[in-house]
Amino acid sequence: MTILPGIFENRILVSAMTAWLVAQIIKVLLNLILCRRLDLELLLSSGAFPSSHAAMVCALCLGIGRYYGWSSPLFAIAAVFAMIVMYDAAGVRWAAGKQAEVINELVERYYVGSDLSQKRLKEVIGHTPFEVFGGAMVGILVGSI
Repeated sequence: MTILPGIFENRILVSAMTAWLVAQIIKVLLNLILCRRLDLELLLSSGAFPSSHAAMVCALCLGIGRYYGWSSPLFAIAAVFAMIVMYDAAGVRWAAGKQAEVINELVERYYVGSDLSQKRLKEVIGHTPFEVFGGAMVGILVGSI
């Protein structure tokens, strides 16, 4: 078996990647509906609703549980991995985004005209708990299908 066909035959991997893609498409569609603007850059961005990280790891975890069993060591690893990713998305990365907002505001206020004022830090890198929950639901739905 060659590598590429083998990858596309891996139902668990395809499910996880599909969940990621569905979450990213939902971001674009929500932006189109709410802001009336088509922003295709959202397809490759992090942050916002729903969390594509949560969607991906929940679909992965569900696939492993269904295929290898809910009591398997692989499911345990996937479940812990999913919890770490979702905690990080709603905790550490969200806090980093909030810090970036404050830093950007300080730079704009006190360093106008300098080189520092030219580069803004990315502010939307994490998720609220609601965004993570939404992503988890997308992952569970896609993984179930």
